[in-house]
Amino acid sequence: MNTAKLWMVCALAILVVSGACSPNDKDQAREAVQQIEDKTKEIADDAAEKTREVVADVADKGKEIVSSTGEAITDGWITTKVKAKFADDKLLKESNITVDTNDRVVTLKGTVMSAEAKKRAAMIAEGTEGVLSVADQVVVKAK
Repeated sequence: MNTAKLWMVCALAILVVSGACSPNDKDQAREAVQQIEDKTKEIADDAAEKTREVVADVADKGKEIVSSTGEAITDGWITTKVKAKFADDKLLKESNITVDTNDRVVTLKGTVMSAEAKKRAAMIAEGTEGVLSVADQVVVKAK
């Protein structure tokens, strides 16, 4: 039952009760009207909460993009791709780089053996599908 109908029922109940009814009947009617109002508020609050949840879910889904292969590009997907590319790169074999992705921004931390390896790590991360930017915090440390 929609809110307008509930209010109409409540108003009708009050009109009927305010006529030739005993004080006890009036109290019971007021109590019934209060219960209807309370239940209506409860239903409205539940609906509002569910709406907030749906909006949050839609917003989260909107952050996902799709790769050229049809996979959803999430932060975890990006991190996995960057790490896999690092593992396949000969220049980065002896590096110690951690990869963290948040809102499609990749942060690289750790150490590499040369400036070339540092440059290569940033280039690989930047070239990974779905990456918006790279925060390069890698340090060059020779053995």
